[in-house]
Amino acid sequence: MESPDRFAAYYEALEARHLSELTFAEVRRALQALSSVYVERRGRMAEGAAFDGAGKRAAFALYYGPMHFLLVREIVRALGPAVRAPRRILDLGCGTGTAGAAWALECESRARVEGVDRSGWAVAEARWTVARLGLDGRAARADAATAPLPVPPAGVLAAFTVNELAEEPRRWLLARLVEAARIGSTVLVVEPISRRVIPWWPEWAEAVRAAGGREDEWRFRPDLPDRLALLGKAAGLDSRELTGRSLALSPGL
Repeated sequence: MESPDRFAAYYEALEARHLSELTFAEVRRALQALSSVYVERRGRMAEGAAFDGAGKRAAFALYYGPMHFLLVREIVRALGPAVRAPRRILDLGCGTGTAGAAWALECESRARVEGVDRSGWAVAEARWTVARLGLDGRAARADAATAPLPVPPAGVLAAFTVNELAEEPRRWLLARLVEAARIGSTVLVVEPISRRVIPWWPEWAEAVRAAGGREDEWRFRPDLPDRLALLGKAAGLDSRELTGRSLALSPGL
């Protein structure tokens, strides 16, 4: 399983990567701008607003990516052995690859993690994340709603991704994920805890529960690297608590 030291070393390398051409103050200002898109206007995420400009890309990589890592890691740990069996994980809409990497590192045998994202920058960043964390894997450009799902048994992750899809592709993806779980894969969906930004959640939760899965809300107190905590505080974000909601479908749940 993943150790705090590995994450701390990863974050130190991440800072060196993204602060080589930007100052901390520039990233802080970009994070403030990004947070309004990410939290208040998530509909613009589908337009690529999160990765619009070097400052926002660095802010996403240095703040939201690591926070996603920590949240997914805690969710996987809380869900227990049933979700730690996959040897291969597909991360749909992988962004910088942190969520899929967090799950892979918690598996009984470190899983191979494969990410897909429409952003070329995100794909390159996900490849770096996977390699820096010592995982086997790859990332490629593809649409989260239509990317081929791995042959079961496998893990399929959609973390902070489903809300970016249009209604029809989103419903199609739901049917595909439920079917993937039926034939033996483990499915994990993670989104913000606020229902206001994810009005489609009740439909998904009902379908997952009907298929034998579970719905959860999570609140964790993270142990953040000092520089990650400082960045959040400087941008006026409350990093003292990790929150999220999840849907999980697994043969062992």
